[in-house]
Amino acid sequence: MKYLVQRTWYPPPGKARKRKPSRGGFLGAALAPLSWVFRLATRPRRTRAPALPIAVVVVGNLTVGGSGKTPLVLALIDALRAEGFTPGVVSRGYGGSLVRKKNAVHAVEADEIDSADRYGDEPVLIRWKTGVPVFVGKRRLDVANALIAAHPEVDVIIADDGLQHYALPRNFEIVVFDDRGVGNGRLLPAGPLREPLKRLGTVDAVVLNGEDTSLPVLPEGLVLASEPHRMTLVPSAAYRVNDPRETRELTGFRGMRLTGAAGIANPQRFFDTLRKFGLKFHRMPLDDHYTYQENPFTERTSEAILMTEKDAIKCRRFEEPRMWAVPITPTIDRRLVDAVLKHVGGSRKTSST
Repeated sequence: MKYLVQRTWYPPPGKARKRKPSRGGFLGAALAPLSWVFRLATRPRRTRAPALPIAVVVVGNLTVGGSGKTPLVLALIDALRAEGFTPGVVSRGYGGSLVRKKNAVHAVEADEIDSADRYGDEPVLIRWKTGVPVFVGKRRLDVANALIAAHPEVDVIIADDGLQHYALPRNFEIVVFDDRGVGNGRLLPAGPLREPLKRLGTVDAVVLNGEDTSLPVLPEGLVLASEPHRMTLVPSAAYRVNDPRETRELTGFRGMRLTGAAGIANPQRFFDTLRKFGLKFHRMPLDDHYTYQENPFTERTSEAILMTEKDAIKCRRFEEPRMWAVPITPTIDRRLVDAVLKHVGGSRKTSST
């Protein structure tokens, strides 16, 4: 059933390249009435949010699943730091056991083996890679206030996946698309859209993740705030999951028996990256946010297992020397950085000189 729904949401590549995407066939049409129910149910979320004492940059998407939000958050952290800011991050903490209660708010600790189980994989990855304060919880406004109270030095908040959480105020909104675009263009559950495509007319920036990603066909009369921005993800040398000090260039895995594992929303993106380095491997796509409660590689005879960092952050518990993480460095254009700075008060470097 899950495979059928995915094919309904995201038609085969040949159809997806048409100017107007496939509407999802019989199943898409059958679920269309429920999409109208979903549209009506989400309207009350649009409440006026109280202001926060510091600026908030929201990174999100219109579709279900990942499209590159977390890499963009990482890129924005680096860019804002370079401009003299001290950023913090708030997140839902999807999949974390500690954030199941409605009012729960937690500061993320990334050093424990089971951190991803407790706080969610993406918040732990952000905390581990950047060291910035990361707080998680369902009510993002409460989470933001808790972060500000605990870290008065933070002067800008980045919300990872908060576009539809209207209780959280925001100074700048970014929507990210990957090469899957908007799929069949329908709202949930008939398609992958969380909000109608016309929502793009109210956001501050659109980011296209990947060189082959194009802007979806916009509704007639809709005008974007600016030309879309491009983000590229550049892989670097892999590191051993159990000992990140040990690294190896990806070309060094050529000729080995390999497994490529990806528990992300779009595993094919990771597999395509590995192939660009001339690697041949057994594909092992896993569910997004795959929990890794048990080692899924014990029966595999591969000499090495290459995985995303989002997977690796959950695999530190295993005594499995074959696991290697492939880090990705996100690159964004300067226009996007300048646009963000304009809405968060300008460069701190400029104001301090």
